[in-house]
Amino acid sequence: MTDDELILAVRAHVAGRGLPDPAFAKDVATFEQMVGHPMPDLLKRMYLEVANGGFGSGKALSLTDTGRWFSDRADLAMAYHDFAADPDYPLPPGIVPLMDRGCAMWALIDFRTTDGQMWDWDPNLCCLPHALAPLEQSLAQWLTDWLQGVIADGPYPHRELSSRDCPHW
Repeated sequence: MTDDELILAVRAHVAGRGLPDPAFAKDVATFEQMVGHPMPDLLKRMYLEVANGGFGSGKALSLTDTGRWFSDRADLAMAYHDFAADPDYPLPPGIVPLMDRGCAMWALIDFRTTDGQMWDWDPNLCCLPHALAPLEQSLAQWLTDWLQGVIADGPYPHRELSSRDCPHW
């Protein structure tokens, strides 16, 4: 599916759900400056052409506080700062929490990649030092899975377990 087709499919999928209006380009630029990397193109289009949050399997956080929260964080900036503030387990630069999946699990996106490679944060699988792992999936693939109803509610079945040799395993 092309990005244009994905945008249309997501719009149709979320129609009538009362999502926030699309974000403004200046909000994207402000967040990109905060992260220090450009937002992946498809994610930028989702925020600018579909809605300022609420799309995706667990509802992506809003780019700015819209008054409608899709997590216990008001927006991406709050989630990004909360993860970055953890002195013991900070996220690598450019990895941004995108969606609260519940039970301390998060879907994250890599701003260092143009296709928006997806990451998983799941401390329930092992321990905090090994909570973060790549999903080997782009945002386009991840959104396509959501539209087709194949994203898992719990742990991702295809997630690479990063440390079977971990003493906490």
